[in-house]
Amino acid sequence: MRSVIVLPTYNERENIEVFLRAVHELDAPVDVLVVDDDSPDGTADAARTLGDELGGVTVLDRPSKDGLGSAYRAGFERVLCEAYDVIISMDADLSHDPSVIPKMLELIDDGADAVIGSRYVRGGGTTDWPTHRRLLSKWGNTYTRRVLRLPARDCTSGFRAYTARALRAIEPTTTQAEGYAFLTELVRRLDRTGHSIAETPIIFRDREHGKSKMSGRIVVESMWLVTTWAAVDAAKRTMRRLRPSQP
Repeated sequence: MRSVIVLPTYNERENIEVFLRAVHELDAPVDVLVVDDDSPDGTADAARTLGDELGGVTVLDRPSKDGLGSAYRAGFERVLCEAYDVIISMDADLSHDPSVIPKMLELIDDGADAVIGSRYVRGGGTTDWPTHRRLLSKWGNTYTRRVLRLPARDCTSGFRAYTARALRAIEPTTTQAEGYAFLTELVRRLDRTGHSIAETPIIFRDREHGKSKMSGRIVVESMWLVTTWAAVDAAKRTMRRLRPSQP
């Protein structure tokens, strides 16, 4: 399978070299598309320099910092036009361990349409997080899973692998959410279109370098959209129950 990582970046110069070298050392060859939102610290230039040395690295320059969802939409649109079988999403800050990628590809090869690197299945977890952040993440995922009736236990994990066929079918460029709500939106679309979702455990490690992109606005947006989607789903279920049966 020909695979590519779509990697949104903003001010990740301190992490990008370590990340790209770790991917390069994997047994399974994986290309990388760095989607950089005009990082003032020179992340894009650093990625190009490493790409010249390692190969398999392309940089998509964007003119401004427009959010996680926007970056992924641009990256997915680019790679879905190419001959890739699997598209992987992950963070550039080394919180996601590239050594998990071969397991994800194995699960795809076994028939999964998408694989989530999950903190909330047996064997998964987080390290270096304060208690309030751990509780917020776990509560948010529990709430999301229940109100949207989703099979995945970690709906906001950004470490994922999708078959190109499944990702193309759910039309990610037509999504509207930013932040972590974008990730939930993709899981919801996968589930509603009948695609199979597998989860494999990961240990999420907090970044050592750079600043987190998490903010209160992102959390509020995510909870608001999840609640709105749940209301829409409930209305559709009600309409189906009230629809008269055919004679």
